[in-house]
Amino acid sequence: MDAGGARSVRTGRCLCGAVSFELEGEMIATAVCHCDHCQRQSGGAFSVNLVAHVSQLTVRGELSTFDDRGEHGDDVYVWRRFCPSCGSPVVSEMAKSEGRIAVKAGLLDDRSTVLPTVEVWCEHRQPWVVLPGMAVSLDRQ
Repeated sequence: MDAGGARSVRTGRCLCGAVSFELEGEMIATAVCHCDHCQRQSGGAFSVNLVAHVSQLTVRGELSTFDDRGEHGDDVYVWRRFCPSCGSPVVSEMAKSEGRIAVKAGLLDDRSTVLPTVEVWCEHRQPWVVLPGMAVSLDRQ
């Protein structure tokens, strides 16, 4: 809640604007993921995610889903949801996480308060990436 007692709401949208969202309340964490699949999905060295519960997210617009089967290609590990028009990744839902989601922080309308404190899958981190101030760094998730 903010100082006035109202619940905080973060808004965002995909690149083309066909998908928008509201993310309400406090985040579980703001995390950087260095896994190979996040690197490939983002086209960058890592993905910055707002970790929340699925009940905190309201999406407007249609999403397509990619069933990510993880490193070994077994059962679905992550459902990666994205805008079918522009391809922007919007949210990832971890299959075995009891409703936890990872909303892509780069889609926020106001990114000025995003401050990651957790990084995961550091065993896949690019050797030139050094992120200061991480309270938690895990080799895997």
